[in-house]
Amino acid sequence: MTDRDTLLQNFSALLQPERFKDYCHNGLQVEGRAGVGHLVSGVTASEALIRAAIEAGADALLVHHGLFWRGFDGRIAGWMRQRLALLLAHDISLFAYHLPLDAHPTLGNNAQLGQLLGLKTESTFGEQMLGHLGRPVTSPWESDLALAGHIEALLGRPVTLVPGHSGPVYNVGWCTGGAQGYFEAAIAAGAQVFVTGEISEPQAHYARECGVSYIACGHHASERYGAPAVAAHVAAECGIRHTFIDIPNPA
Repeated sequence: MTDRDTLLQNFSALLQPERFKDYCHNGLQVEGRAGVGHLVSGVTASEALIRAAIEAGADALLVHHGLFWRGFDGRIAGWMRQRLALLLAHDISLFAYHLPLDAHPTLGNNAQLGQLLGLKTESTFGEQMLGHLGRPVTSPWESDLALAGHIEALLGRPVTLVPGHSGPVYNVGWCTGGAQGYFEAAIAAGAQVFVTGEISEPQAHYARECGVSYIACGHHASERYGAPAVAAHVAAECGIRHTFIDIPNPA
């Protein structure tokens, strides 16, 4: 058993939220019971995840996408009321870390996705240096199509590939989630293929015109790995139980 404040201190010492300009509050978003023996992690603080955490007997919840974002108008109604009511009724603390959880050099979303895909980070790029540029740990992929197939097999879902690069793939840029705005920085950094969660209209044109392939593998699918890695690490430090609960999301 540990306490809520110790958990917060450990998360913040590890993720250093003060280093980031973000769209939300990073840290404790909802205060629950003081004692914590079971920490549940997940991607988004949805009603489904909260209900699953209650069923699992959670004392605290760590997520990447919390409840309060820039532009929140302050009304506790509808879906917000439902989620908060569940957390408060069951005395569960909610911890949320957005960009800090993306950026951690070994446990963050980008590091964990790179590790899963068999990529070794050599440099970072883009705003707040969140994008990663690296090379395959073993042999290069024969083509962007081969890399796309590799990603589909590992993530268990189809991806969107916009071809641009022809030939073997040695240099891959990646940034999890909705990082389509990092594509131009990835091109400038020397990526032959860029991997992220989502694609918007301009990126297809950039891929074809700049000769750099673009792979969108799903926002949720690319960000399933940081929260459980961080939670498992901190839970081990604090001597408490940890469970990751994945709520499927087609996005």
